[in-house]
Amino acid sequence: MSTKHEKILRYIESLPVGDKISVRQIAKEMAVSEGTAYRAIKEAENRRLVSSIERVGTIRIEKKKKENIERLTFAEIVNIIDGQVLGGKGGLHKTLTKFVIGAMQLEDMMRYTDAGSLLIVGNRFKAHENALTAGAAVLITGGFDTTEENKKLADDLELPIITTSYDTFTVATMINRAIYDQLIKKDILFIEDIYVPIDETKVLQTSQTLADFKRENERTTHGAYPVVTTKKKLVGMITVKDVIGRPEEELIEKVMTKNPIAGSMKMSVASASHLMIWEGIDLLPVVDDDNVLQGVISRQDVLKALQLAQRQPQQGETIDDLIKNEIKVLSDEALQVEFKVTPQMTNQFGAISYGAFTTLLTEAGAFALKRRKRGDAVAENMTIYFMKPVQMDSILTVKPVILDMSRKFVKMDFEVYNQTTLVGKAMITFQLLER
Repeated sequence: MSTKHEKILRYIESLPVGDKISVRQIAKEMAVSEGTAYRAIKEAENRRLVSSIERVGTIRIEKKKKENIERLTFAEIVNIIDGQVLGGKGGLHKTLTKFVIGAMQLEDMMRYTDAGSLLIVGNRFKAHENALTAGAAVLITGGFDTTEENKKLADDLELPIITTSYDTFTVATMINRAIYDQLIKKDILFIEDIYVPIDETKVLQTSQTLADFKRENERTTHGAYPVVTTKKKLVGMITVKDVIGRPEEELIEKVMTKNPIAGSMKMSVASASHLMIWEGIDLLPVVDDDNVLQGVISRQDVLKALQLAQRQPQQGETIDDLIKNEIKVLSDEALQVEFKVTPQMTNQFGAISYGAFTTLLTEAGAFALKRRKRGDAVAENMTIYFMKPVQMDSILTVKPVILDMSRKFVKMDFEVYNQTTLVGKAMITFQLLER
């Protein structure tokens, strides 16, 4: 049976793209309290089903698929640039395919402006009109207005005219940054990308006995199962270890682990991996905001996903990518790497940041393990017990030394030199990813 929260989310998802919604409207339509309606709308915003705009309201927008996530809606543009909508509110749900900066003659400007694009321009009223006629939205910089005729045309065509106090360069930078961030998000794996849905997962209920558990264990060979109520709410986990030495007639409720650790759909796979390693669990239940079970992920699922992700090309460049690009191999045999400290990797004092330093050590360690044919690895624990400030443009040499290696874990010591001066010492424990 679905919860009120789930019913509201399904209702919002069923609304036509472009519809306006409000807390009061949802509360009345679904016969729930305004507090429940508010929480559901916030969750819909997190799921990118709606977008809330100041002085406009909350609008149902098209949920972007992962392969198309780099496209922004005009509603999202308004929020990014702190804009105000002058006309064409009915088209805020639409997505833009490109943006054009109107820093040219009108005829040349129109050559680049077509349906689905966003023209960024100042107070050039004829350009506003021509862009709308061509099927493009308009973003006016410098806080300028447009004519009443253009506002009416925007309403008729359902193409937004937006104004912002920022200048053209700042606005273009902000939109470009937002698209870039979306590209990075596109590459990040979330639990929702790899989880096994509840329909394909065997669950047990509190009223069942250990005999039921043993039957399922023999049939599926799974070592752990989520325990749920009749309404699919997660209340526990039961594993093979829990039933050892217990009579078969005993209720599952008596031996299960209550209030188990669980993940959410929007948790990253990397976070799930760390959680499962740290807590020593092999099966992680996935729940919604009301603790209703959505599915599960296993440690094997997580490790396979992380291995696959490392082999995929990155669409957007992160800080980690910038650091990796500065690492050069000095010696395969001695396992040494060289690294240049660029301005992007420094703190407010002009010295290498802690984040850049730890990423450098992790990447150097991963390189050393690959040279030993040990495949991919994830840093599980790091201790930096000596570090000197290192100025930008310095060339560092990192010397990783493997201290201990087992089938699953590796302990590694690191020394970092700036020319001949020792500037850092650390120890990292890596978990080896099974192939």
